[in-house]
Parts: sequence; C-alpha cells; structure tokens
Amino acid sequence: MKIIQITASYKPAYIYGGPIQSVGKLCETLSVKRAAKSDERMTDGDINLQVLTTTANGQNELDVTTNKSVSVDGVSVIYFKRLTKDHSHFSPGLLWRLRKEILRYTQNDSLVIHIHAWWNLVSVLSCWIAKWYKIPVVLSPRGMLTTYTQNNRNSFSKKLLHNLIGKKLLQYCHIHATSEQEKQDILKIVTPKSITVIPNLVNVKESVGSSPLAIDNNDTTVFRLIFLSRIEEKKGLELLFDALSLLEISWELTIAGSGKEEYIKSLKIKAKNLGIHELIHWIGQVNDEDKYSLMAQHDLLVLTSFNENFANVVIESLSAGTPVLISDRVGLSDYVRGQQLGWVCTLEVNDIKEKLINAYHAQKAREKIKQSAPEIIRRDFNDKVLAKRYLELYKRLT
Repeated sequence: MKIIQITASYKPAYIYGGPIQSVGKLCETLSVKRAAKSDERMTDGDINLQVLTTTANGQNELDVTTNKSVSVDGVSVIYFKRLTKDHSHFSPGLLWRLRKEILRYTQNDSLVIHIHAWWNLVSVLSCWIAKWYKIPVVLSPRGMLTTYTQNNRNSFSKKLLHNLIGKKLLQYCHIHATSEQEKQDILKIVTPKSITVIPNLVNVKESVGSSPLAIDNNDTTVFRLIFLSRIEEKKGLELLFDALSLLEISWELTIAGSGKEEYIKSLKIKAKNLGIHELIHWIGQVNDEDKYSLMAQHDLLVLTSFNENFANVVIESLSAGTPVLISDRVGLSDYVRGQQLGWVCTLEVNDIKEKLINAYHAQKAREKIKQSAPEIIRRDFNDKVLAKRYLELYKRLT
C-alpha cells in the first residue's frame, strides 16, 4: 500500500504547534511498522509511506534539502520550496511531484492520499489533483473546518474558496476527525463521503526528570498554573487573565510558547492593566526535552480556548501527571470529564474563576490525578492501537 502524506509544513517547523507533532508522530509510527518484521505488524502488506511538504517555517524557510527524499526520524520526506508564505503555501513543485507519484503508482499498487489541514493551496490543490485522478483522499482538517475557523481569520477568502471549489472537494473526501466534537463541527459545514473519529497520536513520557527550566516550588500555598501552547487569539488567554484578576487565592502563571510579537505585547499590556503582570512568567518556546518536566512542576495546566479540535498538550500534561482545566470547546473536554482528569469550564469569565477555585481547593483530587493519569494516558493513547486504526481506515478505501 502506498500512502502519500500531504502537509504544508513538517518537522522541524515547530512554530506551527500541535499539528506538526501529530502528523510527525503518525508518520513515524507508520514507518516503524513498515520496517517491522515481527508478528506484531499492523498490516498484511507492505506500507510505502512518503511525505510531501514545503519548507514553510512561519515567515522563514527551513534550512533543508529540497526536491529529494531525506529521512526525518525514520520517515521519507521530500521538501519543496513555496512561492507564497503563510497561510497559502503555494508550491508548484510539490503539486507536480504528487501528479508524478499518482501516475507512477495507480497501475501497480493501491494508493491513498492523506491530506493534513485545509484552507491552504497545498491541501486544496492536492485534493483537486487526487480527485481528478480518482485517488481516494483522507483529509484531517486539524481544526480548520469549524464555524469558528471559517469566521475568524480571512473569513471572506475562506468562504469564497469554499463556495467555488472547497465544498465539492470536501464532499469527495473521507474525513478524519480527532474528536467527536470536531466531527460535529465538520458536519455543520459539509457532508463528506465518510467521517471517522480517531484520536491523535501524541508523544507521552514514561517518566519525567529534572529540567533546566525548574522553578522554585517550595511554597506549596501558591497555586502554580501553566499555559503551554502557541500564543494566539483562539487560546482564550484574555478570558483567563480576566478570571485570574478576580481570584483571592495565591497563584502564579507560567506562559510557555511563541506567537506574534504584537499580540504578545497586547497580552502583557492587558495583564498590567489588570494588575496581575507580576504574577505571570513568560518563558518563550520550550523544547520537547523540557516541557514534560516543566508541566510536572505545576499544579494545573490551563487552556481556555475558543476552539480546539483535539489539543495534544492536554494528553502531554496528563502523561506527566498534571491535571488540566480546559474549556468545553476543547475536543478532549468529554474525555477529561469522563475520566475525571481535571475540570471543564465554559467561556464565561466567572465560570473560569469558579473552576480555578474548585481546582485549587481539590488538593486530594489533584493528587489522585497525578498518580493515576499517566497510566490511563498510556493505555488510552497507545501508539500501536491508534496506528492500527489509521491503517484500517486506509485499507477500507483501497
């Protein structure tokens, strides 16, 4: 089976946050299975996996070899230059290579094209080429097919693209949603050929150690909160700041992540106007080696987003034993409720405040989560089990 993974950006373009991690983890796990020789192989046939991507890295370009296959953590990846920047990513070289791959494999092998994200020219035009040659397409929108996303940034161009070509292409796709919430969001916009819910593959740690980012946590009376994600409008940090300004308990907030300088500056101004700026520590982007131990040093991870199709950081935090407080617009909110691994709030400031207070006083509950969550996460988000579900989806389409 030939599987072509199409994504406008790929590792090491970590500036794009969770989707980079999710796509990379899926490709790495499938590539490992391709090489496996034991009875635990997840497919009866060979897996031939190829990633086609661009050099996108925000407003910059990755310093990588282009137009030839290179191995990235065991995955065969071909990077192509792009002619336009975020968020269009127009890359004629990638599209031409995709056409060549289709013509090469359709006569000799079963072929599935898996496209990640939407609203960019890599995804949309790749889908159009696949449809032209009648190749089955799996589309993982990665949170890009929600009413929030449609009406947020560049809403006019998105609606125009959707009405001109996008809707028909989406109806051709077999869509992969990462949560039941994302599935329902998608179905409000389009009716695809099929839709399947499979969680993201997420890097989880067996244990956490010390970190050079270690903080002073000798004072157990301080409620240590952490936000670890890309810093952008949809994350709801303004709401969180408003709620924190109403608290009468002792707290501190660590903000780890990167974002547009102008937006971060506006958040810092807001924090100062609310009188809470001295309680907020901005530490910038954190690498994978440090983030798990950093989360483990905090009492609660907070993510009051307006919209999240999944939110890898929730699973990462729980794998480190740190409970979470997330909004009910985060795709994993039902899971967190069902497994009693944290608190779920609405997007109302007073409710965020009340849930923070509840979490602060629930010290025994937080301790229980710290002890039980890592094992629950390793069980429910097992790489082999989830990768097998992706392969079963691919096989159904060939």
